Amino acid sequence: MEKEQERASSLSRRNFMTKAGIFVAGGIAGYGTSLALPPTPKVTEPPPLPWKWTKLDPLEAGRRAYRFYLEKKG
Repeated sequence: MEKEQERASSLSRRNFMTKAGIFVAGGIAGYGTSLALPPTPKVTEPPPLPWKWTKLDPLEAGRRAYRFYLEKKG
């Protein structure tokens, strides 16, 4: 009987409304702080690479990586 009264008192409308109000106030405060942030800078085109792009042979790259791994012992 006491547990039922304890449970009923912990789930009162007043407690629910208080917690809901705190939750909403936190959401509004979080939204307000996001408005205070400076705008995101525009992304510009990256500068060109200082070297010429070359196509790699996947098999040769794999062989070199395997040999390098064995020579340096991992």
